[in-house]
Amino acid sequence: MKVAIFLGSISDKSTMKITAEILNKFNISYKSYVISAHRLPDTLSKVIKHIESENTDVIIAGAGLSAHLPGIISSKTILPVIGVPIYNSNNGLLGGIDALFSMVQMPKDVPVATMGINNSYNAALFAIHILSIKYKEIKKSLIKFKMKIKEKLITEVEQNL
Repeated sequence: MKVAIFLGSISDKSTMKITAEILNKFNISYKSYVISAHRLPDTLSKVIKHIESENTDVIIAGAGLSAHLPGIISSKTILPVIGVPIYNSNNGLLGGIDALFSMVQMPKDVPVATMGINNSYNAALFAIHILSIKYKEIKKSLIKFKMKIKEKLITEVEQNL
């Protein structure tokens, strides 16, 4: 397993499924976990130790409201943690700003690479960028992916001139 995906609650599944879709597109192995950092801290610690023993390379963690999941994970591992602040109609009235601020304002020594609200797509791509440093096949796929995006955009611009 190269990537571990954590969700703070089952209601985060619809946002975080995009992460899995992108990882699948690049044939990157992953496993998903739904664990509340506040309600199941001991379980979270056990799972972090387990994924470290499986040589996981990157963690992506999505959470809403107080959104402490990515920060708590980061405090327990040296693996890079990518945070996705989540907003959905089940988790408050602040539009995800609360989750964003919880992740982006991490204290010193507890880094979380924070994406935009509900932007699990970019979280997956950032994980792929990290993995491309170590895995040549992922690097080749990422270069092809970026070239296709560039070609598509150039075609769109040329068609609209």
